[in-house]
Amino acid sequence: MERKYNIVSIIRKKRESQSLSKEEIRFLIDSYTADEIPDYQISSFLMAAFLNGLNDEESAALTESMLHSGIIVDLSHIPGKKVDKHSTGGVGDKLSLILAPIVASAGVSVPMISGRGLGHTGGTLDKLESIPGFIVDVNLDRYKEILERQNLVLVGQTEEIAPADKRLYALRDVTATVESIPLIAGSIMSKKLAEGIDALVLDVKYGSGAFMKTPDEAQKLAEALVGIGEQFGKETIAFLTNMQQPLGYKIGNWLEVHECIDALKGDGPEDIMELSHLLSGAMIYLGGKAITIEEGIKISRQQVANGQAYQKWVDIVKEQGGDTNTIENPNKYPKAAYEFEIKAPADGYISKLDAFEIGMASVELGAGRKTKEEAIDPQAGIVLRKKVGDKISKGETILTAYTNKPTTIESASELLFGSVTISDHKPEKEKLVTHIVDSKGTRFFELNAVELR
Repeated sequence: MERKYNIVSIIRKKRESQSLSKEEIRFLIDSYTADEIPDYQISSFLMAAFLNGLNDEESAALTESMLHSGIIVDLSHIPGKKVDKHSTGGVGDKLSLILAPIVASAGVSVPMISGRGLGHTGGTLDKLESIPGFIVDVNLDRYKEILERQNLVLVGQTEEIAPADKRLYALRDVTATVESIPLIAGSIMSKKLAEGIDALVLDVKYGSGAFMKTPDEAQKLAEALVGIGEQFGKETIAFLTNMQQPLGYKIGNWLEVHECIDALKGDGPEDIMELSHLLSGAMIYLGGKAITIEEGIKISRQQVANGQAYQKWVDIVKEQGGDTNTIENPNKYPKAAYEFEIKAPADGYISKLDAFEIGMASVELGAGRKTKEEAIDPQAGIVLRKKVGDKISKGETILTAYTNKPTTIESASELLFGSVTISDHKPEKEKLVTHIVDSKGTRFFELNAVELR
């Protein structure tokens, strides 16, 4: 590749808050993808971009450069609209494993390319790989074959799809540059636009356990993501959702898969079921199988009630090499060697379960990674016994933690004990979904609660 620009000069410009041209950003991404610049230089750029931001033009150029670092998949030979979902990450967020089979069983093709854990948040691929034998790394031909056979595919990025993003994604995790709207938007949309979709549903989270800590930050990210999607001709809907406490009761890779199995059988926690049916309903609507999101939610509920969603889950596990006996007998999965409990120091109500601290404790226990080379322990994690608003008595168990690394018990215990606040009064229940963002703009989200149950 002809070197038209100096990498150090590009980094210096961004360090000094100067704007980069489309050509400079394209050169930077192309050079990194071609192994012509090392990790430490692209890490410097990521930190400069994190601290000083990227304007709209730079953000668009970054997304386009990552998108075109590989191929854009053509799925036009597969009938119907192809719809995917993406979450910006949270603690206990296992929704992809629930809604993908629901939506596929309802007749909408779901080509889902997912990522691994980032920081304190879990990754869909890590959860899938906790299922013995499940294969997430496939080539493009196999990707298309699985989608055609099952109406669904659950894989990681192939070498051909947005390779720049795959490499940057891993670096962001270990260089403290995750929580940046332009970097998040570029990563999400380059990957999603490349996978061959026609429409996209986004779950943009805010709160302690999210990368966006406030509703305002989440709204800005949602609007950026929807804007990029619409710019590329993909109908895109985003929801702003609360991540102050973990979703569901289980955090950790196999533990979350087990909770997904319960949900697909109609027996999941209330918050998991509410959000799964909402996002599934929106995907079914965008896929042309419902005339409104509300109707899509009804179809989603029907697919769980009639068993078709669970059967699709078993089918896709088998298709991708997973052990279906494990899915059908989840209680036989081996447990971690060590477990310990956090107990209530006083009577009262759970007023806070800090999702970030709980997520960091799960990483400490082995459910996440501190470096990009670190292995994930599928057995490690946390099971909540109480959620915010629940009454608790002194000495009662708040949560149980599991690990195969006994040296982490003390540090994880400190994090977990500090994550819990007990108050004299029952806290007011916070809304799980606050806003919807689409081509019409941003507005408060209201839906008849009956539709979500």
